[in-house]
Amino acid sequence: MSALIVLFNLKDASSKATYEEWAKTIDVPTASKMSCVDDFKVYRLSTVMGSDAPAPYQYCEVLQINDMSKLGEEAGSDAMKKVAAQFQTFADNPTFIISEQIA
Repeated sequence: MSALIVLFNLKDASSKATYEEWAKTIDVPTASKMSCVDDFKVYRLSTVMGSDAPAPYQYCEVLQINDMSKLGEEAGSDAMKKVAAQFQTFADNPTFIISEQIA
């Protein structure tokens, strides 16, 4: 199983409440409709374990992908292009990481 992990901070002009409501009502439901996505979770990150230091990122999205070859095709749909454009209004230089489960 593979996962797409997205780490990001919000742009200064973005409201946490507005982003989180959009993630719950638009982003997750829309992306979850792609046949290549088995699960999609969004996490608000807080502190580095064992310290009071803030996490280097505010949010982490984790999409469990059952077929990486379909991801690009399905992400190119009109619905996903719209969601991706909306995401870019919130996220400041997001990092997209493709991972593969080993255990």
